[in-house]
Amino acid sequence: MHLPIKTHDPGGVFSNPSKIKNPSLSLLPLMQSRNAMGTPQRVLLLPPWALLLLLALQLEAEEAPPSVPSSIVSPLLRTGYHFQPPRNWIIGMYNPKGAVWGNIVWAHSVSHDLINWIALEPAIYPSIPSDKYGCWSGSATLLHDGTPAITYTGISRPDINYQVQNIAFPKNIGSSRPIASPEPGINATQFRDPTTAWFADGHWRMLVGGMRRTRGLAFVYRSRDFNKWTRAKHPMHSALTGMWECLDFFPVAGSGEEYGVDTSEHGEKYVLKDTIGSYNKDKDRYVPDDPAGDYHRIRYDYGNFYAGARRVLLGWANESYIVPDKAKAKGWAGIHAIPRKIWLDPSGKQLLQWPVEEVEKFRGKSISVGGKVVKPGEYFEVTGLATSYQVDVEVSFEVSSLDKAEPFDPAYDNDAQKLCDVKGADVKGGVGPFGLWVLASGDLQEKTAVFFRVFKDGYGKPKVLMCTDPTKYDLPPPSLSPDLYKPTFAGFADADISSGKISLRSLIDRSVVESFGAGGKTCILSRVYPSIAIGKGAHLYVFNNGEVDVKVSRLTAWEMKKPLMNGA
Repeated sequence: MHLPIKTHDPGGVFSNPSKIKNPSLSLLPLMQSRNAMGTPQRVLLLPPWALLLLLALQLEAEEAPPSVPSSIVSPLLRTGYHFQPPRNWIIGMYNPKGAVWGNIVWAHSVSHDLINWIALEPAIYPSIPSDKYGCWSGSATLLHDGTPAITYTGISRPDINYQVQNIAFPKNIGSSRPIASPEPGINATQFRDPTTAWFADGHWRMLVGGMRRTRGLAFVYRSRDFNKWTRAKHPMHSALTGMWECLDFFPVAGSGEEYGVDTSEHGEKYVLKDTIGSYNKDKDRYVPDDPAGDYHRIRYDYGNFYAGARRVLLGWANESYIVPDKAKAKGWAGIHAIPRKIWLDPSGKQLLQWPVEEVEKFRGKSISVGGKVVKPGEYFEVTGLATSYQVDVEVSFEVSSLDKAEPFDPAYDNDAQKLCDVKGADVKGGVGPFGLWVLASGDLQEKTAVFFRVFKDGYGKPKVLMCTDPTKYDLPPPSLSPDLYKPTFAGFADADISSGKISLRSLIDRSVVESFGAGGKTCILSRVYPSIAIGKGAHLYVFNNGEVDVKVSRLTAWEMKKPLMNGA
């Protein structure tokens, strides 16, 4: 069960500012605005801002089994500017006692810019009967008087994984109590993840994910005072998709709206789970724009990224090895993605994402390349940085012709990842593959490819595949095999490439590659564990394995500084 935190107003209001050691990190006041879901709500003025995250502090490292390869134990594989605890296991929640799943609590870190983080004392941990066996995912909401409230899922009976929704208020650990228990007819083992609440027509509303047989449901709960909650007769939406875990519901703005937050009273587009649609406020019903949207869903990310929330997304990424001893060896497991802004594409059919601007403050030395043509089968190294181990890269490509684009096989229409498996970075094509080799060794024995490949559909229109291929780590002797899960990740970029132009941004951070294609239309986060391309041994290349020229119109790469990261 993978459960995140979702925060309506990450203003740091659950933190104790007096505990913050660095006086330059301060919390700012909130501003009032009107939310499209109803009456005035509080939103945070950005930047800067503070955020609750599930993280913790005092931890005990575990001794590494001697069989674990030394490369994976290396501290150099810890990320430099992605959020993670000093050690131990994290997804959305945190285990303060080890680097594997268990002992689930809500821990607490605070930031003024989403990049520098200071760890505080745990915010919520098992303390009442209804969360005795774990404090799982939930959301934070600011009430009308500014009081923050956390709703979260607790486990009260571990034998059957019995799930109850609880509420907690700050400064009083005893204030946690249950507010929504599974009623007859509700599967108590599939009932979790309350969303941020919103206020309209005199009622607070929140959603809770559930499942009836194989149908996923978004249960609606209403309350006048945020204390007593009643389930609505009908769910907001349901579909034959299985359990709706970590669902979220929010209005989303078009490209002209600042921060991607729709603050008008008449916002028309909403996101529920991973679909875009319309919300009938009178009936509390949601209808996806695409009738097949529940089954061919939009994706926030096609890689390891999981469970973000709000109009700034915060997702987590697990480790890619499959043996628990690897986690115990390192003493840590799991990271969070770089926070992402989210807004609606002008077409109204997909969400766009981009790293928050705050990350750019950590850019250091830069190098630029422009107007360089990469011939078929050629590549070149991007030089001039101390290392390509911890960098931010933005590049604009221009292909000379689309005439040689390969015919697209419609059998892969809903399976970009399988197509990437078949048409990987080393499989020569017509237009592409072209892109970056990152975390690459000088001899290219190790490399991860982030690339595009252009096809033509049955109507002759270009279809762009974006892939991350980290499979080139099969070194003799095997550095991490067979215990390392090394999948390709892929998605189709709904981008107009008729002009031959397309862009790519990759945040490379030691053991993670987070990429944004076509201005944020397709996003892929991948975990990578080099054994040679570490530190100064990491290189960056541009390659072209297609049959047509590809011009690098402009490439800029920045060394990335290390922020404050929870004392690590």
